[in-house]
Amino acid sequence: MKATRYALWSLLLASLTLAGSQTLAAEKGLKDYYKNYFPVGVAVSPHSLTDPTESAFILKQFNSLTPENVMKMGPIHPEQNRYVWGPSDAIVNFAQAHHLRVRGHNLCWHEQTPKWLFVNADGSRVSKDTLLHRLHQHIDAVVKRYKGKIYAWDVVNEAIADNPQEFLRNSEWYQICGPDFIAEAFRYAHAADPQAVLFYNDYNTERPEKMERVYKLLKQLKDAQVPIDAVGLQGHWSLYEPTETELRTTIERFASLGLQVQVTELDVSVYPWEKDRRAKRPGESDAYTPEMQQKQAAQYGMFFKVFRDEAKAGRLTGVTFWNVSDHYSWLDTYPVAGRKNHPLLFDENYKPKQAYHDVVKF
Repeated sequence: MKATRYALWSLLLASLTLAGSQTLAAEKGLKDYYKNYFPVGVAVSPHSLTDPTESAFILKQFNSLTPENVMKMGPIHPEQNRYVWGPSDAIVNFAQAHHLRVRGHNLCWHEQTPKWLFVNADGSRVSKDTLLHRLHQHIDAVVKRYKGKIYAWDVVNEAIADNPQEFLRNSEWYQICGPDFIAEAFRYAHAADPQAVLFYNDYNTERPEKMERVYKLLKQLKDAQVPIDAVGLQGHWSLYEPTETELRTTIERFASLGLQVQVTELDVSVYPWEKDRRAKRPGESDAYTPEMQQKQAAQYGMFFKVFRDEAKAGRLTGVTFWNVSDHYSWLDTYPVAGRKNHPLLFDENYKPKQAYHDVVKF
């Protein structure tokens, strides 16, 4: 039943937005303002593309898509011998029909990972060889299915530890394989599609101590001649960080290794950074004040000035937003459940905010 439904979605997506996109064709979107700099992308679900209003809006503003969740290992490969292709196919087919790029997200991560990967039939933990074999099979199947349709992959996501005193995250991948799963994932992806641009992707990369640990990992991979092409700065930033100096330093330091740099998951929270999930506190406000709006516009304006400079220098090759508008953001539920965030360039009614105007005013 689900396969049939998603097949129907794929058939509908190519035609749903034709009238809306023709109406909007004469108006400039983000992709048009930045056509001489880099593609401007957005993270989407299949549902985003079946809604005529939202899909027409996406086509106006963006020229690259990233599947927000459906290509992650858990959703696309929930059981060892079963893949769920429909949702991912729907997004890729929409992109193909409308001549959009696609970034694949992601092939190896410590979250949204199915438990079967790490255990034998009797429930015991698998060996390193078994886990690498399963990773190889997964990457081979997914990358080859979309070969020639997905130009870039987030191959390994968030392998650096949150604790500044540690290097790599103590995930099940690391516990079983040590650091070898990282290099092997890139080798598997390159073998499956030698033309794809292969990324390491992480957050808080602009904080000096984490930047250095990410740099160390990237240099190790480059020195070992692992086929890594690029690094993704997720860009889950806020009104408070990063500074212009931190952002420029990070891009230029990673680019010094001969890697492309992209901002892959951009949003600007109106609240300070929190990592751990929690409930909304009694009396905690989620008001979007004029002061917040002004600070957010200033941050976005500064970020995009840096992006333009770094693109002209050949270091930055793409920017992708994490969700379309404030109508829906993953930050509405994470890390604080029930607290509305306002992290994007468009409000809950898809109208441009002051931050949008600061981004396109150059």
